[in-house]
This record gives sequence, structure tokens and C-alpha cells, in this order.
Amino acid sequence: MMAARAFKAAGRSSPRAAIATRAAATEAPAAAAAGATAAAQFAAPYLAAVASCADAPAAGYRDAGPPPAKFTPGSGTLLSVAAAAFAPVARLGSGALAYGYAVERGDASAPENVGRYAVLPGAYETSLVSTLPRPAQPLVLFEFQSCPFCAKVREAVSYLDLDVLFFPCPKDGERFRPEAVRLGGKAQFPLLLDAGAAGGPKLMYESDDIIRYLFRTYGPGEDKIPGPLTRSTLATVSAGLALLPRGGAGGRAAAGRKAPSPSKPLVLWAYEASPFVRIVRERLGELELPHLQVTCARGSAAKRQRLLDARGAFQVPYLEDPNAGVYLFESAAILKYLNETYA
Repeated sequence: MMAARAFKAAGRSSPRAAIATRAAATEAPAAAAAGATAAAQFAAPYLAAVASCADAPAAGYRDAGPPPAKFTPGSGTLLSVAAAAFAPVARLGSGALAYGYAVERGDASAPENVGRYAVLPGAYETSLVSTLPRPAQPLVLFEFQSCPFCAKVREAVSYLDLDVLFFPCPKDGERFRPEAVRLGGKAQFPLLLDAGAAGGPKLMYESDDIIRYLFRTYGPGEDKIPGPLTRSTLATVSAGLALLPRGGAGGRAAAGRKAPSPSKPLVLWAYEASPFVRIVRERLGELELPHLQVTCARGSAAKRQRLLDARGAFQVPYLEDPNAGVYLFESAAILKYLNETYA
């Protein structure tokens, strides 16, 4: 005891305290690695179920909804879509455009452009996402829709054109929120898992750390992080304000839900800035439905072309349910389907 006091008086740790500190420093990375491994094991069957879903829309599925109608809110969704449209305005369009977005002009009648996805006749969206490294398999994100920190990560995902398996963890959620706490050690979101990371699975908290990791590993570098995604007070405040018109929708688990969780994750073609996508993701979150997001922001030309080729149209949200073998366009139709099937 006297020796310990002497070390403390001298401003140094006692030998016993130093040993404890070194042990804690050794145990922390080991615990993190164990948590990442356990998380990868938990996610493995879900990832296996969607292994090829991002390659192209599924063949042989039945069309269970109306034909797509561009920029037309469905019955009963006008006010929700209008409120959801505030978010991309408040966030200066973050999550709308893929990295390196550009528009090329071309002759729509030229053979190479016949059947090519175009935003307008003769106007072809492109980006630089094809030059970026891609994950070995989809990333996994434990999060919930009304969390501003989660929203920043979702915007980064859209910008980098990364496909993500979402495990919704709304408040009062019983399906994935307890798992997130068990795997990560605390009820904090977002929680990212990169199961296929070089050197082994990685599990991490903190939206800004996640965004830097994504840009460093699967993007153009940390120095290319756009302003709305940086670690700044303005970026964080605007992310919170962007969610206010929706009043916390998607942030709490639906009460009285009776339907079981699907055995296979749903597949949602989407990007963060779309208000039509937003109201669908809110309901997916409230119903705690795992889903693979095939991310296709403006400029994600290859993915948009795949959906156009398979279904004769490109529009988001576009939902596939491998549990029932159906697909749907139109947010109102998708919401109706989710409520009838999984509420």
C-alpha cells in the first residue's frame, strides 16, 4: 500500500495498476474480435440467403403490384411522401447521387444507346463507383430509421453504392435489437459489421468512425468525404432536423405484430434520398423485417440497367420477397403488402 501511494505521489502508476492496464489493453481487442466473430456467425445465414440477390432481380417471381408510375404518390401516401421529401432538402441532397455523378449526352437512336437506362431521352447518368473497391459480401448494419446518426451512414452507403443487409433495431424491438446489444455490448446505433473484411470480421460503433472506414476501405479515401457526412456540428444537427417532419416514424417497433419474421430477408432496391423509399423503410423498421438494400442512387448506372432489363422499368422502391416469390413497384402497394403479410 505504501509503495502504491509513493507511485501515485510521483504521478506514476503502481506496478499492480500498470499490469492491470496492460491486461485491459490486451483484452479489449480480443473482446472486440470475439464480438465481430460472433456477429459474423449470426449474420452468416442471412447473408447466404441473399448471396446472389444484388446481381439481378430474381427470375420467375410474380408481379404482385401495379405498374410503376413515376413521381406519383399512391393512395393515402401523399402527406407522408411530402413530409419525407424534407429530409433530402435539409441534407442538401446527401444520399441522392453516387460518387462521381455525371450526366452524359448521347444520341438516343444510336445502336449502343437503344435500351440503355436514361434519366431523360439522350441523357445518361454515370458515376465513378465502378472504380472503387467492393466488399467481399454485403455489409451488415444494425440501426433504426429515425436515428440521425444512422441516417448519415445510410447516406454514405448510397454515395458509395454499397449493398447492405439491414437488421432493423427500433425501440422496443424484440428481434434484432437484443442481438445487437449482445454482440456489441451496448444499446448504441448504428452498429456496422463487415463480415468479409480483410484480416477478419470488423464490428464498429460511431457513425463518423463508420463513415471514415467506409470511405477508406470502399471509397475514394477519407479526404473525399463530402460536407454533410463529415464530423461536424452542422452535419449532425441537419441530420436530426431532416427527420423531424416524419415525427419519429420507423423508430419504434409496431405494437401487436403477430406475423413471424420471414425466413429469408426481403430485397429492397433503393437509395437514401428518395422520399418514396423512406416511407417504405420506416415500415420495414417498425415491423423489424431484415432486408438487403440493393443501393442504386442516381449514377448507379449498372444496377439501374439490370432492373430495367429485368422488369422493363426502373423505379424505386422496388421490393422482392423471396419467401413468397413476388415483386412489387410503388411505395403504396409495397406498404399494403407489408401490412397484410408481416404486420
